[in-house]
Amino acid sequence: MGPDFHRPKAPDTQGYLHSREQPEQGAQTAQAEARDVQHVAVGAQIAGQWWQLFHSSALDEVVREAIAGSPTLAAANATLAEAREEVIVTQAGLLPRLTANAGAQRSQERGPGVLDSASSNLYTVGLSASYSLDVFGGTRRAVEEQRAVAAEQRDQLAAAYLTLTGDVVNEVLAIVSTRLQISTTEELIESDRKNLALTQREFDVGVATRADVLTADSQLAADLTQVPTLRKQLDQAYDALAVLAGRTPAEWKTYAFDIKEFTLPRQIPVSLPSELVRQRPDILAAEAQLHAASAAVGVAVAQEYPDITLSASLTRSALQAAGLFHQFDTLWSAGGALAQPIFEGGALRAQVRAERDAFKAQASTYRSVVLSALGQVADDLWALQYDAELLTVDRHSVDVASEALKLQQTSYQVGTTNVINLIDAERTYAQARLSFATAEVQQFQDTAGLLVAVGGGWWKDGID
Repeated sequence: MGPDFHRPKAPDTQGYLHSREQPEQGAQTAQAEARDVQHVAVGAQIAGQWWQLFHSSALDEVVREAIAGSPTLAAANATLAEAREEVIVTQAGLLPRLTANAGAQRSQERGPGVLDSASSNLYTVGLSASYSLDVFGGTRRAVEEQRAVAAEQRDQLAAAYLTLTGDVVNEVLAIVSTRLQISTTEELIESDRKNLALTQREFDVGVATRADVLTADSQLAADLTQVPTLRKQLDQAYDALAVLAGRTPAEWKTYAFDIKEFTLPRQIPVSLPSELVRQRPDILAAEAQLHAASAAVGVAVAQEYPDITLSASLTRSALQAAGLFHQFDTLWSAGGALAQPIFEGGALRAQVRAERDAFKAQASTYRSVVLSALGQVADDLWALQYDAELLTVDRHSVDVASEALKLQQTSYQVGTTNVINLIDAERTYAQARLSFATAEVQQFQDTAGLLVAVGGGWWKDGID
């Protein structure tokens, strides 16, 4: 009874991005250089261990440790095992039940009409069997529902695996970014100290003003205040990485990740939308929930129809225990029973309507999950496009700031500029380098986000 489940149709679109709005005529737009552009291979297959596309041995080691020690994955594996055992429990309802029974009873009769009380024993042993005929498929639908629940738990395990690997890569890249910021800031502080010393000497000989000294000193103090915040972020990222790997921060080995150890993949495999809905674990989990809701409708409908049960029993009885094997009485019985609900106060019909409503709600939830997934992939694709443009602009800014600094240094040496202009040029150059480093790491982070968004190839890693 009830509806047969059919997988929702996959999107028939071949792409993810909307048609881009063209800039107005004469508008200035950034054009990414070829060395900064990544190419998306739509329809290409992604490797199971997607993080290996970055070609970092340290990253590979950390991800392996996290997969092996993650308590989240351990919990998801145990939940999946539990769901699969529940399938076996439900399937048992399709088979006959056979029960062995034995008993011993002692009785004695006493009363006014009894002249001589006598005691007697009665020993019994036997078998009883029962079988519920699943004529209307309620039990079969219940098995189908439980199998869908188990499938959902498998998909939840895959989602936990994908989330874990994505979080580990993001934390590693956060460490890379923070270390770059600390290194650049420390170089800037060293430059500030030199400028302060230079300005102080010029003030002592009457070339610079007291305001120049205070400006250099305040700039040094401002840069010094950034270091504790950055170091706090770095330590917190290391702690987060330890927790992801199932370790305490005290026993975790810190890795000095460097951006030079990573290679940005120039070709990024991206599944078609029709493939995405068949491989992304959150979509598969929503589909399994939809399947379970469909089967639940059949379970509810079957409860409106008769329940037919066959039963049989065979019993031996004797006055002595030894008599059960050679001096016994035999009692057997066989029969069937039918139970048909007649009046339940509308509960059964209401239950069917409730399950159908639940199915409709889950269908809408499934569609929402699919749309969110497609939107996430689209956002990551746009991010990579703009990352390339930003990286090109930041690289040009570094080149310009470097040339400007060289000019200021030359001018300062010949006395045609003052120390304030030199400080500004050095700061501009340092900030341009920091912006470029941040954009470089952001490109890695958005690449990782896209690889996770398309499913990360988890089905190739033996998760089942």
